[in-house]
Amino acid sequence: MHIISWNVNGLRAVHRKEAIQWIFDESFDIICLQEIKSLAEQIPVEIRNPVGYFSYFNSPDIKKGYSGTALYTKKEPIDVFYGIDKKKDVEGRIVGAEFDNFFILNVYFPNGGGGPERLEYKLNFYKDFLQFIKKLEKKKPVIFCGDINTAHTPIDLARPKENEQNTGFLPIERAWIDTVASSGYVDTYRALNPGTVNAYTYWDMKTFARDRNVGWRIDYFFVSKKIATNIQDVEILSEKYGSDHCPITITVKEII
Repeated sequence: MHIISWNVNGLRAVHRKEAIQWIFDESFDIICLQEIKSLAEQIPVEIRNPVGYFSYFNSPDIKKGYSGTALYTKKEPIDVFYGIDKKKDVEGRIVGAEFDNFFILNVYFPNGGGGPERLEYKLNFYKDFLQFIKKLEKKKPVIFCGDINTAHTPIDLARPKENEQNTGFLPIERAWIDTVASSGYVDTYRALNPGTVNAYTYWDMKTFARDRNVGWRIDYFFVSKKIATNIQDVEILSEKYGSDHCPITITVKEII
């Protein structure tokens, strides 16, 4: 099973750049997109209902052109849900699916910038999300992916010292990822690439940071520890353009 995750920074925009069709052509089993910034009815039909896929969208209720997530699956899920505890989230941040032997959750986690209220919102979202997947875990293993909006360790961003007081690398944000790991969820990239440096998934566009690879690894695939040995490959597709993030993929052998 081959799964891809990508913060596209606007699904219609990346479609206009002709930078999205390759994903459907490569026939991934599951496609997870974040920050689609679109209502489902605004999305061109060829990427709203691509041939060979079931498609599901979670758009925000309160702000157009903001946030949003999309999930495409070759196999029809047993169940599809939106939001923490399967309660529709007003910012369109989660779309998840249940399959025979696992859950997958595609998540656009909040950014902590914009003042203390948004940082508090992010931390509360983190806490509630972890509680939610622990509930799901009692039934089946969990895979979750997306833009977590936090770099975990100093090797996960180009300039850790300069960003110690900035959201995205605050100790309190990083501590949540520690808690995720101690709760039995595995960062698949680090599991297979423990010492790899200069591996990033996001770059600031205003400063042309991608040209210099001054980036952050803030996009992840986490899996339940019980299926961590099923992960055969993990890739950061830094050669793929169209967004300020690049896609990431995992290859998973059959989950029994």
